[in-house]
Amino acid sequence: MKSHPGEVAVQRRTGVRLAEHGSSRTRPEIPAAAAAFLRDQRMIVAGAADDHGRLWAGVLTGPAGFAEAEDDRTVVLRALPAAGDPLHGLFAAERDIGLLAIEPHTRRRMRVNGTAVQAGRSLVVWTEQVYANCPKYIQTREPTTAPGTPAALGHGTTLEERHRDWIAAADTFFIATRAEGHGADVSHRGGNPGFVRVTGPRTLEFPDYQGNGMYMTLGNLELDPAAGLLFPDWERGETLQLTGRARVEWSEPRVVRFEVDAHVHLAGTLPAGWTAPGYHRFNPPA
Repeated sequence: MKSHPGEVAVQRRTGVRLAEHGSSRTRPEIPAAAAAFLRDQRMIVAGAADDHGRLWAGVLTGPAGFAEAEDDRTVVLRALPAAGDPLHGLFAAERDIGLLAIEPHTRRRMRVNGTAVQAGRSLVVWTEQVYANCPKYIQTREPTTAPGTPAALGHGTTLEERHRDWIAAADTFFIATRAEGHGADVSHRGGNPGFVRVTGPRTLEFPDYQGNGMYMTLGNLELDPAAGLLFPDWERGETLQLTGRARVEWSEPRVVRFEVDAHVHLAGTLPAGWTAPGYHRFNPPA
């Protein structure tokens, strides 16, 4: 993989001195252990840019086995973004995609980035980057029900009071980013409730906790501020998708500020029953 100038710039700014530490060290092949992990998953987060360059993150769900590696460079997802999801219909033509397979109850996660196209009722993904992440900041929880029937509950450009309360109480969200020539990516962000602060009807901010030092999300933002956030409501089985722009405040502690351009609120996209969360012991105080 070629070096990512955004990642290199952020690593230099933060004092990371490891050579080729970032997306350039990832491999496109799917190892046997990764293929087995994919087959067990019932939830995968996907991220992509729409035709206007806006980034969106959405969730795909299905029974175990709905995601399967057909060979060492191809993943088939037997699910499509629901009607009403901004990702719906985008993959009629091949485009960059970022995937995050996450298993909260074991704190295991794996990123799969590449390109995807719709084939019937499935997405076919050709991989460019496949790699595992550490369990930091993942809250343990396990579904006790199946997802419902997806339905649109609203959309707009300004966060309603219920959305602001939702975000302020979140312990988990997902962020999609991309950079021209380097593809799309989806990453997990977690912390104790209150780690995301709503600062206005169209603005929020969150701390950038110390991770693996690869800075794949911040590296993409260094080159393109477009980002998409996905906030799950584990109790109601709903999702809130935000698209907008993010910028990093290089203060101490480091903070990412996000300005909302549009939001979409969907029901039935997740199971509405989950076990109580177990907060990660490394979560900083909110």
